[in-house]
Amino acid sequence: MDAEHEDRPRVVAVSRDSDHRFSKPVVQELTLVEGWGVEGDAHAGTTVQHRSRVARDPSQPNLRQVHLIHAELFDEVAEAGFAVAPGELGENVTTRGIDLLGLPTGALLHLGDDACVRVTGLRNPCQQINGFEPGLLREVLGKADDGVVERKGGVMSVVVSGGVVRQGDQVRVELPEGEQTPLEPV
Repeated sequence: MDAEHEDRPRVVAVSRDSDHRFSKPVVQELTLVEGWGVEGDAHAGTTVQHRSRVARDPSQPNLRQVHLIHAELFDEVAEAGFAVAPGELGENVTTRGIDLLGLPTGALLHLGDDACVRVTGLRNPCQQINGFEPGLLREVLGKADDGVVERKGGVMSVVVSGGVVRQGDQVRVELPEGEQTPLEPV
């Protein structure tokens, strides 16, 4: 990527796994399917696919079809001594140059030429993160100075329009009209 485009919001990596494992292997490209999620990924579907949510109520709508994490989180946890690479925290799309956590509910992320996802909420980091790397959970789930819980494990979304997403694709943000609603865990 040339220096002129290096600071633009972009996709750093894409990952998927057909099985329910914590980490997802990086792949060359993802195909997003409208209303479904990532083709070939264990979390794709119109209803919840996350094991604990299926156990509670399998008829809930799947608001977690595509998981996105900002690569800046990897930089941040590296300062605390943790080495994390794309896909290792279970995300499908790793981005750089966009404040995912600062987006409002309903923001649209245009990924590459055709794909678009609508942000539904924050990922709620769980104890499995410590299973991946002991102590990492405290780096992605903490408290701000005012005591508010900070969830840094990325955002969840649903596919609004399908398409292929690859490393290097640009990301364009479209904010919802009207009053902006801060992200909550989904």
